Amino acid sequence: MNNRRNVEIVDIKQLSSDVFSMWVKDEEIASNGKPGQFASLYCNNETRLLPRPISICEINKDEGLVRFVYRVVGKGTKEFSELKVSDRINILGPIGDGFNLEGKNVLVVGGGIGIPPLLELSKHLDGKKHIILGYRDEVFLDDEFKQYGDVYVSTEDGSSGTKGNVIDAIVANKLLEDNEIDMIFACGPTPMLRGLKDFANKNGIKAQISLEERMACGVGACLSCVCKTKEKDHHTHVHNTRICKEGPVFYANEVEI
Repeated sequence: MNNRRNVEIVDIKQLSSDVFSMWVKDEEIASNGKPGQFASLYCNNETRLLPRPISICEINKDEGLVRFVYRVVGKGTKEFSELKVSDRINILGPIGDGFNLEGKNVLVVGGGIGIPPLLELSKHLDGKKHIILGYRDEVFLDDEFKQYGDVYVSTEDGSSGTKGNVIDAIVANKLLEDNEIDMIFACGPTPMLRGLKDFANKNGIKAQISLEERMACGVGACLSCVCKTKEKDHHTHVHNTRICKEGPVFYANEVEI
């Protein structure tokens, strides 16, 4: 297990009304982190004991920098959003099992705050990338994804791109009709992942999904983030697995969501 480290914030900015971007100086994650992994970030307010698990958005290996993009949803992430450049934060990571880099013609599908961890993934994938980003209304990070593939946006209110969800955008842009897709990579809310799992099954496409779940310890000890699996776990001999330890990325046909 990695040791907890106190690292410096080198950049922080607001991307939308409730989404923030933070770069920190951390050689450990910059050297060893992989797309799809996450880190546990600890509040400086000691009354908030549990860390906040946040996915790795980007890595700058040459400069030893790591980027996290997160949504303010509670007191912990609110505290993070109020930090300034040169402030310090405690961090543990990289944690978990990331994406397997495979596929020659792929869909990279993100929804909401599940979008950020797909940016580093998009950098590393070879072949043709069709990147579908789904939002409620406010769009963020879309211009950065355009460096790595063809980007298609969906919004629930129709303010940008296709009106509807990510599957609506895939269909509207005829991405399956015009391409021989051989892998789907996805991260986002559970209803979106459930829909994409069914979509992948119906179309005979392999899929890797990154599960978002409330976590406590982040290292597999507390069992607060267990999900059901198709096969029995070889340690416990029951149909479950720990998202923080064996995941957060799984092949879609391995888990029940």
